[in-house]
Amino acid sequence: MNLSDMLSYADIGQLSKIAGAYRCECNGNSKNELIQSILSEISRHDVLENQISSMRLEDLRFLNSLLFESRQSYSLEDLVARVQQSRFGEVKQASTEEPAKKTKKSKKKPTLPPEPPSPRDIIVQFKHQGWLFNGFSGPGRYLFQVPNDLKSRFRETLRRKFAEQLHYTDEPPMYRDEQGLLQSDIKQLLHYVYHNEVQLVTDGSMYKRNLQQMLDRMGVQEELPSKGAWRFGYGRHFNHYPDRFSLMYDYCRSAGYISETADGWLSITDAGKERLEKPATAMEQVHLYRYWLKLYKTPVVNLLSLVHWIHALAADWVTIASLKDVFVPFIKTYYYDDAHAILEARLLKMMMHLGLLRIGEDPVHGTVVRMTKAGNAVLEGTVSGE
Repeated sequence: MNLSDMLSYADIGQLSKIAGAYRCECNGNSKNELIQSILSEISRHDVLENQISSMRLEDLRFLNSLLFESRQSYSLEDLVARVQQSRFGEVKQASTEEPAKKTKKSKKKPTLPPEPPSPRDIIVQFKHQGWLFNGFSGPGRYLFQVPNDLKSRFRETLRRKFAEQLHYTDEPPMYRDEQGLLQSDIKQLLHYVYHNEVQLVTDGSMYKRNLQQMLDRMGVQEELPSKGAWRFGYGRHFNHYPDRFSLMYDYCRSAGYISETADGWLSITDAGKERLEKPATAMEQVHLYRYWLKLYKTPVVNLLSLVHWIHALAADWVTIASLKDVFVPFIKTYYYDDAHAILEARLLKMMMHLGLLRIGEDPVHGTVVRMTKAGNAVLEGTVSGE
């Protein structure tokens, strides 16, 4: 539903609180006047822009987590968890800072940082601004929704805000474009498994000899992970396999093209043989993209929104340095991966491997990126055909 629909279902008490948040001047006893005044205020671009500009970073992260999902409703517990995830440990860091050293003459107690609003307080604040609404009857009254038209306006307002901070350039003299290569290398992997006996180690990974032979066949060359490197969270055998190959292997296993047998062998399935005989389809790129989102969304909790922002902001060549300035504050560190590494290696580089993004080198501005036509089609949902 849109904002006007949700306002019409709201009671006069909630309408009064929303009107108060926007300082509407109207008859507070008239539901119709309250609704019209609220719609009039919220429809102004400067009002929404000013509100977003004055938001704290953690509240912006919370808002961002609600903007790109297809789901329409959220439980209170889900919203509370999202608010907590949006804080990235800043509250803990603030409370553990060492107090200033006292001088002999000073008897003042160290000033403690103010207590942050609780997650429920943030949710109530969003309700009072007309950004979140409860359901109105039945089981749905315990669920929350964001008005669809407000979602669109939030996305557009934030897009303009982010774009102002980005540095766009001309096409670089050199760039990498891997459209179609991942699908071709899936065929190489299946071909190798079909024609070779591939025994597995007790932990389920391949012996290095077989793995290296597979990697040598790939259209995109990758090195084996360095010995002793901390690698986990991005796939079943991510500690043994390079990033791109790890994704490809897990996808093939998930799609039922290969199987790890109980007696320790890797074998190709009937579905894998069928895939080996057929050319790649346009929809396979969509399936790979969706599988990547599913695999990476646990370590990168706001992966979906980050991908959509790259799609919205990289229609032209843009520097990675300026993308970092905008998006690193929205990325939560994952163990040994800091926000910079997650943006470059887990997001931009993998989007290139998926054929969604080109990555180039500008002699003046450094590394730059741009969406591909195929990437735009995948993100916009216009890919068709099997």
